[in-house]
Amino acid sequence: MDFDYPDAKQQLNRWLPLVKWFLAIPHYILLLLLYIGAVVAVIVAWFAVLFTGRYPRDLFNFVEGVIRWGNRVAGYAFILVTDRYPPFRLRA
Repeated sequence: MDFDYPDAKQQLNRWLPLVKWFLAIPHYILLLLLYIGAVVAVIVAWFAVLFTGRYPRDLFNFVEGVIRWGNRVAGYAFILVTDRYPPFRLRA
């Protein structure tokens, strides 16, 4: 994971960290459901690897997208490296 170090005086709003946690609540509700789906996808992929020797590309893309989305939201709401609201999508 690589976050650019922010210029806090120029790029970040001083009072926004107080509300970022609340703004991230819709993301965390969706991410909870997506993480459950990602666990199911990893279990299915485990059986696919067991029987075919290959990790299905679509399952990999889904799990990777969920992890990326979670990292973007964490960078916004908790690590506080950006003021850009994260998008509601699996791809960057």
